[in-house]
Amino acid sequence: MPASQPLASAEDQSAAFVELFFDLVFVYSVTQVVGLLHHHLDWVGAGQAVLVFWLVWWAWTQFTWTLNAANTAHTHIQFWTLAATAVAFFMAVALPDAFNGGGLGFAIPYVAVRVIGLLLYVWVAWEKPSQRTAVKRFGLLSVGGLAAAIAGGVAGGSEQYWLWGLAIVLDFLAAWVGGQAEGWDLDPEHFAERHGLFVIIALGESLIVTASGLAGVAWTVSSSIVAILAVSLSCALWWSYFARGRPRLEQALTAHTGLKQSLMARDAFSLMHFPMLGGVIAYAVAIEQVATHAGEPLALNARVALALGLLLFVGGMAAAMWRATCGRLWPRVLIVSATAALVVALGGVPAMVSLGVALTGVVAIAAVEQRATTALVE
Repeated sequence: MPASQPLASAEDQSAAFVELFFDLVFVYSVTQVVGLLHHHLDWVGAGQAVLVFWLVWWAWTQFTWTLNAANTAHTHIQFWTLAATAVAFFMAVALPDAFNGGGLGFAIPYVAVRVIGLLLYVWVAWEKPSQRTAVKRFGLLSVGGLAAAIAGGVAGGSEQYWLWGLAIVLDFLAAWVGGQAEGWDLDPEHFAERHGLFVIIALGESLIVTASGLAGVAWTVSSSIVAILAVSLSCALWWSYFARGRPRLEQALTAHTGLKQSLMARDAFSLMHFPMLGGVIAYAVAIEQVATHAGEPLALNARVALALGLLLFVGGMAAAMWRATCGRLWPRVLIVSATAALVVALGGVPAMVSLGVALTGVVAIAAVEQRATTALVE
């Protein structure tokens, strides 16, 4: 690579292999969060999963902003992305013990990934004064959240929950205030593509969980039905995002420029994708319970996990589309809410029936939205 090659990205940049390699570590991180919640499927476990997944997500999404601005074919960009990948690996390995005396072992690589991303972003943006100012402003505002993450790791115990909760609040504040700056200069197609790839990572985890759960059981009628329903539901969730939601989000992001575009990217992608992906994690945990108890009723906590998974992913997508397009997607919200309520209420039915109810609701949403789109075209 010639030394004169620019660090900043060219127009129409697509996801690079180095970015996909970076994402592989976060595949493992998502798996670790699912495992954490699976072993502690209660309110304490849910709180731990939210706190630790926020840190994982914020490390990923901040680096995604960096690489959106960077020329990912440049040797220096590739080197520092690989360095961040190596550090993030240790973050993922430390995740299961983050609330069991290993908080600092998780927090140190987390902060290191964030710092690498911020410094790399400043370097990439150096030749663009407005972008450099915006990045430096966000970086300075991020110091508080990073310090709270380290402090929580050192403190442990109940103080860790409060300090990591404070880190989330401070991250929100940094995103809110930093996002008001001009000059972020996004590549909207690349930005939407990167977030879509992370959604695939999370949905793929649900398929892995289903396969792992069924691998150790005898194939019966019940297990066969569960396999069909689980794969069908994962595909239906994919459809609700990629066939319906993602194109509208990308079109809306591309239609805007400047501050409006960066604010929409912050809200509809960096912030609103977090509860959506948290929903996929909850769904994966519920699927694991269904796979191992196909013919038995699901426990209340597993039904709540399945219901929350649907609400957060499908309903969260509606919120993101509303933010991007100002369109009210009431059918999607009403149907997924009714479906989630029914899943929780049906406590005495086999697990595969609960899964069938969930699938019916998501398919109904797809059918209603497809009919509405066809009507508009005609």
